[in-house]
Amino acid sequence: MNPPASKPWLGLGTPAQLATLALLFGAGAVLALTVNPYYAFVLANVALLAIVGIGLNLLMGLSGQVSFGHVGFYAIGAYTVAILTSQAGLSFWLAWPIAVALAGAMGALLALPALRVKGPYLAMITIAFGFIVEHAIVEMRDLTGGQNGIMGIASPGLGALAQGERAVALLALLGALVLLAGYAWLSRGTWGAALRAVRDSETAAESIGLNPLAIKVVAFALSAACAGLAGGLFAPLSGFVTPHTFGFVQSILFVLVVMLGGAGSVAGPLVGALIVGLLPELLSSLEEYRLLFFGGLLLLVLWAAPDGVAGLAQRVLQRLRGHTAAALPAATVPDGFALPARTRQALGADGLTMQFGGVRAVSDLSLQACSGAVTSLIGPNGAGKSTALNVLSGYYQPTAGGFTLGGEALTGRAAMRLARRGIARSYQTSQLFGGLSVQDNVALALYRGRLGPLFGAARLCAPSARGRARALLAWCGYAGLPEARAADLPHVDRRLVEIARALALDPEVLLLDEPAAGLSREDKAALAALLRRIADAGIGVLLVEHDMALVMGISDHVVVLDAGQWLAAGTPAEVQANAAVQQAYLGAAVETSAAPAPRAAPGPEMLGVGALVAGYGAEPVLHGIALQVRRGEAVALLGANGAGKSTLMRALSGLHRPVHGGGIHLDGVELTQAGTEAIVARGMVLVPEGRQVFPELSVLDNIRLGAFLQPEGREARVEEMLQRFPRLRERLHQRAGLLSGGEQQMLAIARALMSRPRILLLDEPSLGLAPQVIAELFASLDRLRQEGMTLLLVDQMAGLALALADRAYVMESGRIVAQGSSSQIAADPALARAYLGAH
Repeated sequence: MNPPASKPWLGLGTPAQLATLALLFGAGAVLALTVNPYYAFVLANVALLAIVGIGLNLLMGLSGQVSFGHVGFYAIGAYTVAILTSQAGLSFWLAWPIAVALAGAMGALLALPALRVKGPYLAMITIAFGFIVEHAIVEMRDLTGGQNGIMGIASPGLGALAQGERAVALLALLGALVLLAGYAWLSRGTWGAALRAVRDSETAAESIGLNPLAIKVVAFALSAACAGLAGGLFAPLSGFVTPHTFGFVQSILFVLVVMLGGAGSVAGPLVGALIVGLLPELLSSLEEYRLLFFGGLLLLVLWAAPDGVAGLAQRVLQRLRGHTAAALPAATVPDGFALPARTRQALGADGLTMQFGGVRAVSDLSLQACSGAVTSLIGPNGAGKSTALNVLSGYYQPTAGGFTLGGEALTGRAAMRLARRGIARSYQTSQLFGGLSVQDNVALALYRGRLGPLFGAARLCAPSARGRARALLAWCGYAGLPEARAADLPHVDRRLVEIARALALDPEVLLLDEPAAGLSREDKAALAALLRRIADAGIGVLLVEHDMALVMGISDHVVVLDAGQWLAAGTPAEVQANAAVQQAYLGAAVETSAAPAPRAAPGPEMLGVGALVAGYGAEPVLHGIALQVRRGEAVALLGANGAGKSTLMRALSGLHRPVHGGGIHLDGVELTQAGTEAIVARGMVLVPEGRQVFPELSVLDNIRLGAFLQPEGREARVEEMLQRFPRLRERLHQRAGLLSGGEQQMLAIARALMSRPRILLLDEPSLGLAPQVIAELFASLDRLRQEGMTLLLVDQMAGLALALADRAYVMESGRIVAQGSSSQIAADPALARAYLGAH
C-alpha cells in the first residue's frame, strides 16, 4: 500500500507525532546543556546538517530539483556573519538575519537562469556555483582573508543559560525545530501541492495557471536561505572560517542527508542528519578503516532503502498496523450540482501558421470554436492537429496569424496566462500530478494559479474546495476514491480526472487532445456523453480525436486538416461525404486504384495470428485479433489512428510484451512469448513507424548493423541494398540524422532487409513523406513483392496500400471488422466507416 497522496511520510500532525518531536528536541537541548563541549559541538553540527537538509528537502523532495552547490550558500552565510561581526562590528543577532537574507537573495538570482534547465545540467550549474563561491573567497583577500580565512569569531551568548558551543547548539536545535514545522506546514498546504505539481509535470502545471519558474525560484531561494541560516551559525560555532571548509565534499554530505533520510518526508532530513553527523563519530575508533566503513554503510542504506530510512520506517509501520486507514467514500454528484451557468466566449483562429525550421506544421488555419458546441479538428497522421492545439493553448508561439477569445487577442501569451484567461486543455498522454491525490489534482486547479500565503492551506483544504473538487469528479464519471494517488489510477480514470481538473478552471473553452485514445467501447460511449454534457453546459469544446465514430456522433462542426492546411469544414455528414476528405484519409481513390501486378499464387501459411489479446494496462487494445499471411503474399492492415494497428505490429515483432491471450505462429513455431531478437532470428523483421534510424551513425553503419544476426556475406548485401536504393549510395558516409524523411525510410527498409527476413512488417512507411517520395518508395516495395518477399503493411494511405496488397484486413477499435481481397476491401463500406465513421 502506498502512503496517502500529498501526505508527507512520518509527518507532523497527530498529537503523538508532535509529542515525540517535542521530546526529541527537549532531549537534544538537555544534552547541549550537560554534555562536554566537544559533544555539544557534534550535536550542533548535527542540527546544522538537519537545517541544510530541510532546505534541500524542500528543493529535492517537493520541487524535484537537485543542487550540489548548496555549500556555496552555506559559505555565504558563514562569511557574512564572520565579516559583519569581526570587521564591521555588528552584533551576531543583526549579522545572522542579514546572512540568511543574502543567501536567499543569491539563491533566487542563481535560480532564475539555472532552473530553465533540468537534470544533469542543473546539477552542473549548481556545482559550478559552489566552486565559484569557494574561489571568490580565496581571491577576495582584503574582505575574506583569502586562504587564511577569518579567525576569532565570537560566539553568541544566551545569558546565564548557555555560552559558546552550547549556545550555538541550542540555537541550531531551535532553528531545526522551527524549520521542520515550517516544512510540514508548507508541504501540506497549497504551495506544497503546487511544488509537487511542478515536479510531476510543468506542462500540466502551466495548464492550470501555475507559474513553474516562479514556484521553483521561491523553493530555491527558501532552500538557499536555510543553508545560509546554518552557515551563519557555523561561523561562531567553529570560531573561524577558511575557504577549504566549504569544499565540494560538504555539498555531497548535504545531499546525502536528504537521500538517506528520505526525500519528501518531513522527518527525513532529521534522520539523515543523525546518520551523516553521528556515524563518523561512532566509527572513530576504527581509525584508518573509518572512511571505508562509513562509505560501505551509506551504500547499504541507499540500497536497502531507496526511499530513505523514513520511507522504510513508514512501510514497516504500515505492515505492523495493518491497512486500517479508512478511505473516504467515492464522490457523488450533489443534488442540483451543475457547471456555472453563464455566457461563455468563443475561441477563434485566423491565419494561424506554425513553422519548425523548414517544415510548416500548420499553415494559414482559420476556425471558430463556439461556446456550447463541440468543434472537432480531424485529419490524417501528421496533419498538424496537436500542433494547432499547442499554439492555441500557448505552448507554441505562432509563426504567423493569431487567435482570440471573445474578440480579445491572445497571441503571444504564455500557457499559464491563457489558462487563467479561460483556455483549459487535456493532453494526448495523460499529464496528471502523480504525487498528489485525485482530489488535490482538481482542487489545485480551482484558483487558476493563485496560491495564497506560503504556509497556508485554506485554498487547497477548505471544505468548499474539497466539496467542489469531489462534485466535479463525480460529475465527470469518476467513481474511484478521491484520496487515491493519481499515479496509481487506471487509464480511463486518468482521462476523467484530467477533464475534471480542466473544468475546475471554469473555462471559456476546453481543448481536448485525443481523450478517447486507449479506451474501451463502453468507456468511449461514456466519454462521448460527458463531452456532450460539457458543451450543453455552455462551454466550447475543441476536440482532436481519431475515433471517427465518436467525432461524428457528438460534433456540431468538424474542421479537417491535411499536411497542416485547412481542407474542409462543415457538419459531420458534409465532411463524411467530402471527396477531398476521403482522398486525404484513404489515399488514392480506391475505386480507381491499379490492380496489383500479376504474380505467382501465394504459398502456404507463413504467419498465423489467432485470438490475440494485448494492451498496455487493465483494458486490452487488441480484442481477439485473427489473421493469416501466406508465403509470398502482401497483406495490408488498414484502419484509423487508434485502431490498434501499431500495437499489433509491436506484438508481432516482440516489442510489446506480455501478450494476454491468443497466439502468434511463424511457420508453425510459437512466438507469443518470444523476445524481439529471437523473432528477428526466425525471420520476422519490423520497419517501425517513424523510421527509427540511428541518427548519429553513418548510412553505411546503419545498413551494416542490420546484419548483426546474419554477418555472413554482409558486404555483398550492403552492395545489394545500395543498388536497390541508389539515393543511399550518394549519402553513404553522411550521418543518418541528416537524411530527408524519404531517405531515412529507405535506409530503415534497407537495414531490415540486411537481416534476411522471411516476412517484412512495415508500419506506416509513407508517414510524413511527400507524394513523389511516396510513389518512389511504394515502387520499391512493389519490386520486393514481385521478387517474392512476404509483406505485412500498415499505412494510412489506404488506396496505395490496397494497390500493393493481395489481401487486406480492416481494424476498428482493436477488432478485425472486414477482410478480403484488395478489390473487395476497396468496395467494402467498412473501410470508409473505419476511417471516417461513415454509415
